[in-house]
Amino acid sequence: MEQKQSGCTGGAEAVLNLQPNSSISITYHPHFGPHDDLILLEIDDKLLPDVLHQRVTLRGQPNEDAVLCTQSKTYSIKFVGNSNSVFLIPPVDQSALHEHPQYSDEKDDDQRVVASVIKVAPGNMELVEVAPRLDKLKLLLLENPFTSEEVSEKEELEGMEEQKTNLFKWNDLIDRVQASDDELRSGLRALSAVEIDGYWRIVDEKYMGTILNMLLHNSVLNDWSLDALGEDEVVGVLESDGFPRTLGLHCLQVYGSKVDEGVGSCVWKLDERRLCIHFAREILKDGKRKMESFMEEWIQKIPDGMQASFDMLEGEVLTEKFGVETWVRAFSVSSLPSNPAARFSMLFQERPKWEWKDLQPYIRDLTVPGLSSEGLLLKYTRKTQPNSDAEPVFSAR
Repeated sequence: MEQKQSGCTGGAEAVLNLQPNSSISITYHPHFGPHDDLILLEIDDKLLPDVLHQRVTLRGQPNEDAVLCTQSKTYSIKFVGNSNSVFLIPPVDQSALHEHPQYSDEKDDDQRVVASVIKVAPGNMELVEVAPRLDKLKLLLLENPFTSEEVSEKEELEGMEEQKTNLFKWNDLIDRVQASDDELRSGLRALSAVEIDGYWRIVDEKYMGTILNMLLHNSVLNDWSLDALGEDEVVGVLESDGFPRTLGLHCLQVYGSKVDEGVGSCVWKLDERRLCIHFAREILKDGKRKMESFMEEWIQKIPDGMQASFDMLEGEVLTEKFGVETWVRAFSVSSLPSNPAARFSMLFQERPKWEWKDLQPYIRDLTVPGLSSEGLLLKYTRKTQPNSDAEPVFSAR
């Protein structure tokens, strides 16, 4: 039986107000059509406030699948077809009320109206949380790293219009990189990027090494403690040596951490592990070295008071045995893609088989929402273990 809708205005309101065990007639809206600009989006309760308050954005280039980003998370968008018909009924529009005379009761002032369907939805969009797609960020910033030559060029071009090519401001990055704002900032920190004149840059590794060496040289000359470096004094001295203030401060941020944020100048402490990794990379940049030779030079390069341990280089170097000799070579996790499939592909190109103690440092930073570390291993590797006491070995699946 169709319910008699006394005083009902029709449209979506009529359907929403429909009582249990009752019904209402529907008909085509005068503007019924495909309406390709209308797409249903299914979201859960935790995302609803962000959507309703317009705190979400769609990101992606024309040749990429779009993602939806909140302030802190990234979601892939997938179209899912409906097996049943889903009718879209707009709110009532008095100018478009579709009243049918066959539903009128001449003996009653009540008039029955129908709900008008404007579109039949073939499906809806679903959101699935995914890891941010940050590999593109690294590629963009490496197009034009900041070098020492730019410092002298900037002085020569002072007061002139500079040509900015392959440089990216914050708005350029959020337009190109499929990641939320928070994830993008984390990606910039992981790459040790710095904002220079409004553009986000990666500083050339050689130039960063030069700044660090000058900082360490000045610490000896001025009797600075590497555990208590005054920000203003350190940056001021580096600036007098020809290094921009922004990069002097960036050097402290890359190789140290704040230990005191008083009213005056901040105090920094250089990080032992970060410095040890820096000097290990410098030694190995020209190729592999015998372990004994490497350790001897490494220990010599590290500042006095710091202790080098080979365990610090997990995820930075690989060792190989040739006869009785052990060789060490650079292989940094930072050079690997963040996409799990691409990461495991590169790892197994490097070595067809990995023991767990060697593999773990190269995958522990991988994060895939909804998939644990064990799940990643099951998906991308094949595990072999002759007996329960043996070290497991992983190969490509």
